[in-house]
Amino acid sequence: MAPLVSVLLPTRNRLEFLEQAIETVRRQDDEDWEIVVSDNDSEQDIAGHVAGLGDGERIRYVRTASFVPVTENWNNALAHATGRYVVMLGDDDGLMPGYVARLRQLVERFGGPDVIYSGAYIYAYPGVMPDDPEGYLQPYGYADFLKRRTQPFVLDPARRRRLVERAMHFRARYGFNMQFSTVSMRLVEELAPRGPFFQSAFPDYYATNVAFLTAREVVAEPRPLVVIGVTPKSYGFFHAHAQEEAGKAFLGSVTDDRARQRLEGAMLPGSNINAGWLSALESIWARYPDLAPAEPDHRRFRLLQATHAYEGCYLDGTVAPAQLAALEELLRPWERRVGRGLAGIARAAGKNARRPLPGLLRRTISSGLHWAFTRQHVAWDPPKIRGRYRTLLDVYESEAAGLRSTSV
Repeated sequence: MAPLVSVLLPTRNRLEFLEQAIETVRRQDDEDWEIVVSDNDSEQDIAGHVAGLGDGERIRYVRTASFVPVTENWNNALAHATGRYVVMLGDDDGLMPGYVARLRQLVERFGGPDVIYSGAYIYAYPGVMPDDPEGYLQPYGYADFLKRRTQPFVLDPARRRRLVERAMHFRARYGFNMQFSTVSMRLVEELAPRGPFFQSAFPDYYATNVAFLTAREVVAEPRPLVVIGVTPKSYGFFHAHAQEEAGKAFLGSVTDDRARQRLEGAMLPGSNINAGWLSALESIWARYPDLAPAEPDHRRFRLLQATHAYEGCYLDGTVAPAQLAALEELLRPWERRVGRGLAGIARAAGKNARRPLPGLLRRTISSGLHWAFTRQHVAWDPPKIRGRYRTLLDVYESEAAGLRSTSV
């Protein structure tokens, strides 16, 4: 009989974190699971570690013949899954205690929904985030439909469609990270005629929005069921440190051929997050023009990229004046006018572009200006637990101990 859930763990040269991700699955009270480790041409002995666990029937190892983009490795892991549901984790992420048991309860209670979208934690390892050097644990369920909710519920299809429509206009009102969603294999198979389940340079941005568009039923579970890790070897690290090129290299992503022409017409240099987001939206539009609630908003994308460049030049110090000048040559007249207006605001906030503000103050001003001007993401900053956890397994065991104490 097929296991209840396949935990997909694509990996590359991060064995020290993969070991812990695997352990968060092995320590589940409900053992109705399998793990698929898809090794993207690692130099480390990932195969030896998996073999040493002595559970070849439930923890399976597959390897790509050469280095492939992240999207392709995700699809490789999915192709080897046999579970009734799948959940995609990064190799520095993990399940929370009781995940499998809770999944079983929700599947039975709601009659086998296509998607279970849950809350999460984000765990930044010590030394990763510039403003939190001791690391932190923080609730990460910022979807507006989860706020002030405590019990699982069915998410209205019309509301799901509105959320995707906002995403097509570069407004995130729920998290697109794949870790939030446990997806039925039934839905994966139904979508197969339109191409692989994971597509575009940002496969989670693509797949999560497609699932919200096409699923018969999405159950929202406010409880955090997963923990999303941010390590010195994660995309989150490169994003937090404004290392755009390193982030691109980490993903190794490629553009969907069916979306390439439209992308080339709209693309501007700037934030890799925005560029990957656009790539996902164009793939959605190419594959689901009959279902997508709107075309990708090229006008807003270009405005966001210009905003990123002016903020980076005048506040963050992450964009050189020569880079900004090169970008301005690509802007349309109205975009240049808006950008220069923003530059004036940035100069006033920064007082003097030649004398950068202290790092934390500069980032705070930049973040506040960006949110006020673009409203791209939900304002969300719940309290952080700082300095308590050294590793992901510390987070897991602390939660497990809390559950044991409440059950006594």
